[in-house]
Amino acid sequence: MSVDLWAPSASIETLKQRAEILHRIREFFYARDVLEVETPSLSAASVTDVHLASFNTTFVGPGHAGGLPLFLQTSPEFAMKRLLAAGSGAIFQLCKAFRNEEAGSHHNPEFTMLEWYRPGFDEFALMDEMDELMQLVLGVDPATRLTYQQAFEQALGLDPLTASIEQLKQLACELGFADIAQNETHKDTLLQLLFCMKVEPTIGQDKPCFVYHFPASQAALAQICEHDARVAGRFELYYKNMELANGFNELTNASEQAKRFNEDNAYRAENGLKQVPMDTRLIKALEHGLSQCAGVALGIDRLVMLATNKDKIKDVIAFDVQRA
Repeated sequence: MSVDLWAPSASIETLKQRAEILHRIREFFYARDVLEVETPSLSAASVTDVHLASFNTTFVGPGHAGGLPLFLQTSPEFAMKRLLAAGSGAIFQLCKAFRNEEAGSHHNPEFTMLEWYRPGFDEFALMDEMDELMQLVLGVDPATRLTYQQAFEQALGLDPLTASIEQLKQLACELGFADIAQNETHKDTLLQLLFCMKVEPTIGQDKPCFVYHFPASQAALAQICEHDARVAGRFELYYKNMELANGFNELTNASEQAKRFNEDNAYRAENGLKQVPMDTRLIKALEHGLSQCAGVALGIDRLVMLATNKDKIKDVIAFDVQRA
């Protein structure tokens, strides 16, 4: 092992800047009477989302001699919604999240997430508040906004809501992604490929940009829009080639949420992915009652990268996965 691996991957000066940013974020929410909470990093269930991979372990202790399977959480979302259903009111959390995926310039398997929920807000009110936070932390101009449909059409000249899978496949092949696209049978995989590779680099370069009203098939945990069933109350924030945040006008219907979890696991089974236990405690919380609210998760490490002009995530965290 190289001797220098004992040392932090970020400079002490950068870590001081990071601490100041976290301080400002907390003050931002304290001033708005948003309660700071803590929820478990280990849980008996995890996300069924087919694009996320969880770490899992087993607890062996009193009452669980046979072993209790546990998952490191990819986000505190499910537990925070249980707090909301219990009557917490507006809440935020700064915590570690874990994803068993790639490690690179913008990714580390352990990372810091800011997540907050606002009862009574829709996705537009939450974008307004998030815009204020970005201006505070990054000193940027107010963000621009585009619908997913507008962003896709501007970059690629194709309407993602009406395009057929054949049209998307042809476009992807023309753009040099034939090795991925040629045999793809899932429309959303093609949409995500094209959006990631060709649309994202065209938005949010000079100032942050919110992209909202993602296709209903990519709703995740968001409500379907009442005025247009083709799209969901979901938004993402982009700035300087980084996806910073993912937010929802939250789904509050327990049966619809359970249906989506089951559909995810069916897709996993069909595509050779490991199935994940549905979070039945979240479903019970939704059955108990979750008032209309909006929530968003923001990657703190990426935010600090932008605030400190760093190109790599390892340069803004004390120890990246290679030094952990």
